[in-house]
Amino acid sequence: MKIIVCVKRVPDTTTQVKVGPDGKSLDPAGVTFGPNPYDEFAVEEALRIKEKRAQGEVVVLSVGVAETAQVLRTYLAMGADRAILLKDDQPYRDNFAVASALASTIRTMPFDLLLFGKQAVDDDGSQVGSITARLLGIPVVNTVVKLELGEGKAKCHREIEGGHEEVEVTLPAAITTQKGLNEPRFASLTGIMAAKKKPFEEKPAPAGESRLQVLKMEPPPKRPAGRIVGKGLDGVPELVKALHDEAKVV
Repeated sequence: MKIIVCVKRVPDTTTQVKVGPDGKSLDPAGVTFGPNPYDEFAVEEALRIKEKRAQGEVVVLSVGVAETAQVLRTYLAMGADRAILLKDDQPYRDNFAVASALASTIRTMPFDLLLFGKQAVDDDGSQVGSITARLLGIPVVNTVVKLELGEGKAKCHREIEGGHEEVEVTLPAAITTQKGLNEPRFASLTGIMAAKKKPFEEKPAPAGESRLQVLKMEPPPKRPAGRIVGKGLDGVPELVKALHDEAKVV
């Protein structure tokens, strides 16, 4: 089975980010970048499928700047067979432009299963997997927490509001992965050394025009200071009035 996993390089979730001088992008100075956490579930699932079947190939694919190579090498160290970087120096690509570049490349590659993290933690778009599948004309199931592969089919389990859903699709198909699907492994020293010899292809990203523009980016407003509206039971009427008239929560 040939599996392609599409991944992204994102700022570390613990990093304090700042808006850049242009007011439209993040200032990369002092920001630590690394793998997107949801992508790790996708890569781990691909590796488990290959190991269970004792055959196949896992390819990691990404659109990004030159530094994205380090993220791809991390996945090679985990066990992926080869990596492809679609190098893109554009300051911004929206979800559609990224999906277009991915789909254009994937069309030239044989595959049975296409995996994505359910979202990237930098923009939380949650769209690239679905758009890529649409452009390729294949079915897609999002936020999967359990995946069962059969002969030419996949049964996908999803957690939905108030319940559980099972969806069956024919292969090839695209799946976006959610926390709970598995527990991603750490790269071993042996894996890190082996990754240096694995195929790594770098080529220009296919052209793609963004349909969205970032007009302005700014940090959230500072939280206003709290205040005491009264003491004991005597303060209840004033508290209720503030919640109703100011906070508008009652």
